[in-house]
Amino acid sequence: MASRMVRLDGRTGEGGGQLVRVAVALAALTGAPLRIDNVRGNREGKRGGGLKAQHVACIRTLADATAAEVTGCSVGSKSLEFKAKLSPRDLVNRNIKVKAESVSSILLIFQAVLPFLLFAGDGKGAPITLTIQGGTNVSFSLSFEYLDQVLLPSLERFGIKVERKLEFRGWSHGPRQIGSAKFGITPLKPGHRIKEPLWPKERGEITKIDVSIVVPKYLQDPLKKALLFEIGLVFEDAEAEFVVVDDSRHPARMYALLVAHTSMGLRFGRDWLYDEKSKNKTVDDLSTKIAQKVVDELDVEVRKGGLVDEYLQDQLVVFQALAEGESVIPGSFEAISSEGGHVDQTDEPFGDGSTHTTTARWVASQLLPQVKWKDKGRVCEGAGLDSFKN
Repeated sequence: MASRMVRLDGRTGEGGGQLVRVAVALAALTGAPLRIDNVRGNREGKRGGGLKAQHVACIRTLADATAAEVTGCSVGSKSLEFKAKLSPRDLVNRNIKVKAESVSSILLIFQAVLPFLLFAGDGKGAPITLTIQGGTNVSFSLSFEYLDQVLLPSLERFGIKVERKLEFRGWSHGPRQIGSAKFGITPLKPGHRIKEPLWPKERGEITKIDVSIVVPKYLQDPLKKALLFEIGLVFEDAEAEFVVVDDSRHPARMYALLVAHTSMGLRFGRDWLYDEKSKNKTVDDLSTKIAQKVVDELDVEVRKGGLVDEYLQDQLVVFQALAEGESVIPGSFEAISSEGGHVDQTDEPFGDGSTHTTTARWVASQLLPQVKWKDKGRVCEGAGLDSFKN
């Protein structure tokens, strides 16, 4: 296990929650002692300041798995220390259950614990079952639908396969409701590595758009009609298919996801959990508003010309850093065409993409210093972490 203390300041960059998740995930995996000060220090108002329930759930889960020494693991804590005593290969409990203290995002908890569990192979090929109770449709977070339709299919390019099942939904809108999702994870065999991803060098044409809507029954048909109209205007050559149509059972719960598929097998997602006032708005008004927003935002995402959408890009950084070989997954045409060949400085958030992406690169570089990033994050030379040597 590593002994170098990694110290991070939560005021660096703006992806405060991302900093905590990535740092603790890699600290548990590598054994590097970790201290974070000023946790989420750039956050102000209702969302600002210290650990949230989802961070606490991640930390406790990884602390239990590694018998870690932990201080500051409580909601609102502004500092955290984490020192793992056991490595992933020492994992005994292969039926893990995580219950957050509130409607915390299942996706964000999953994101934090997956890297550790991937390296917990026991030589017998025993799978790990992970059940997370929390939110599937939550403000300021991606949904179970996005995880199922975009993130996990994309991780298959790294050789990572995860079975998943939505047991029931959890909402932050309307009456708070705790949901549950179950995952089946097959860890790497001892001595194996996450493979270099098979990522296309070109995006290709948009051929199909999968549509998921979770709204009250009275809104389903009008929203379908509005979405088909807007998709036809903007993506006229793409076939639209409704893959999820569920009843949210409350007028405050309205969610839509569009996933664009390309001829090169890439996926781009854009969604919206409706968060505006709906009083005095007709069904047609709501349907048009939701349809126009998700279609327009997907159009903006696709027009960037990258090989990954904004949200997926930050989710993949950890896996790029852990994998063997070289990966090139740029988020814009400008990043694709950059060929400077220079090595990036990693002492602060850097490179192409959102603040979550740039923060994830910076944190991964502090905990995996053998990783090299080039051309503003366009190219990643991964650590090729061996499951025997974590």
